[in-house]
Amino acid sequence: MIQNLKLSLQQGNMTLKKNTIPIVLTLLTLIFTVGFIYLFWAPTANGNAPEQPIPFSHNVHSGIKQIQCQYCHPYVGYSNHPGVPPVEKCLHCHNYIIKEHPWIKVEHRYFNNQTSTPWVKVNYVAEHVLFNHQRHINGKIACQECHGQVENSQRLPVKNWRMGECVECHRKKNANLDCWLACHS
Repeated sequence: MIQNLKLSLQQGNMTLKKNTIPIVLTLLTLIFTVGFIYLFWAPTANGNAPEQPIPFSHNVHSGIKQIQCQYCHPYVGYSNHPGVPPVEKCLHCHNYIIKEHPWIKVEHRYFNNQTSTPWVKVNYVAEHVLFNHQRHINGKIACQECHGQVENSQRLPVKNWRMGECVECHRKKNANLDCWLACHS
């Protein structure tokens, strides 16, 4: 019996030694995969508001000054990439308003160097989504219904848009749910 136990332990040791490399490789692959997913998704999934190259305040511009969203984001009505305003748009006002402010001077430097302001993107959709805001604008959907009360924010948080959010809203509003006709065309 003791001899059988020793033999069994020796065979177990041999099996463990044979499987050490695959086990270690599997664990390293798992750690690498989890680390990659964390580093890839964490900056955009945690809702943090990234620091911008110029501390732009939506609260001041769209809240206090009540500048309409489409004034600064004019492409939203007809482009798949509404983007951020060009530096010229900022200077349309800031050539006259607080033009000596240090951050406005930075904006002037971007303009003088013919360089776009390197704004940090905060709204993300999946790569396969070709979303056009035009249907929402034509449907009189307020920007705040999707983007929230940006007029109360200094910096906008990162937002990863998920199809489930859109489907839920479309159901509430009894809107088209055919993906190819509604959003992905």
